[in-house]
Amino acid sequence: MIPGEYVLGEGDIVANAGRRTVELTVANTGDRPIQIGSHFHFFEVNRALKFERAQAFGMRLNVPAGTAVRFEPGDEKRVTLVELAGARRVFGLNALTEGAGREQALARLAAWERRP
Repeated sequence: MIPGEYVLGEGDIVANAGRRTVELTVANTGDRPIQIGSHFHFFEVNRALKFERAQAFGMRLNVPAGTAVRFEPGDEKRVTLVELAGARRVFGLNALTEGAGREQALARLAAWERRP
């Protein structure tokens, strides 16, 4: 072995194999660009992004780790989301989930959407 050498296995690596995905149309209704990173809980993204938010609960962008999708003002894009792995507990962000289950998070979402 040579220091820094890569020893690769046979075959291709398929990211997120076997996980549920969903496609959504997302529109930036704001006046500033919005960029969403690969592992951000999509349910809790910036409120200027309009889409069927309830379908995004427990999901993130299905893009390579460390990458992002950028929405310019007025942009509308189709994105593919993939289920979070592991314990699927999310904390922080816009405080909609805070580790809660789907029903609690949807109730917080309804209150959040009513705020200006």
